[in-house]
Amino acid sequence: MDDIVKQAIAKWPNVPHCYGWLGLDARGHWYLRDDAVQAAGPFPEAKGALLQHEKLIEFIARNYEADAQGQWFFQNGPQRVYVELEATPIVWRVQPDLSLISHTGQAAMALDCLLDEEGRVYLTATQGLGLVHTLDVLLASEAVERGLWSPREVRAGDLATQYGYIQSPSALRVAVGGAVASAPV
Repeated sequence: MDDIVKQAIAKWPNVPHCYGWLGLDARGHWYLRDDAVQAAGPFPEAKGALLQHEKLIEFIARNYEADAQGQWFFQNGPQRVYVELEATPIVWRVQPDLSLISHTGQAAMALDCLLDEEGRVYLTATQGLGLVHTLDVLLASEAVERGLWSPREVRAGDLATQYGYIQSPSALRVAVGGAVASAPV
């Protein structure tokens, strides 16, 4: 986490959390979801505006983590902006040497390989479970052919429970009786 973020948390400890305003798609792209987009439907059906500002994307990546309940968020100064996930909290890019880089730029080593009922490939690493980017499935198949990864069959609908993450923190908040918070500060 950036030092400036830690300082903001210490200075303003009681800023309310924000829900529904940021989404992560299955290809590792961030989407800003204003009130109108949120009213149009849940993520990813109503995605919002694709974030393209490189420095903002880098800032989000450096300050992206999970809370104790498995809800992934971006720490925006003193405010947590919870992320709506299309698939998993991490999207893996497989490199030509078969190493991994997360959508946030972190290097990792695959610990386990999973294959769901639709043929999507997932990998676990110390950072957690992530979906392999669609452009890298051929490289993933090379790792399987070389015996580096041995896919286990899973049901996609079971992954969030098995790996302890929440796909929609805003839906969970509404389901337990909380109101969805305001826009990011």
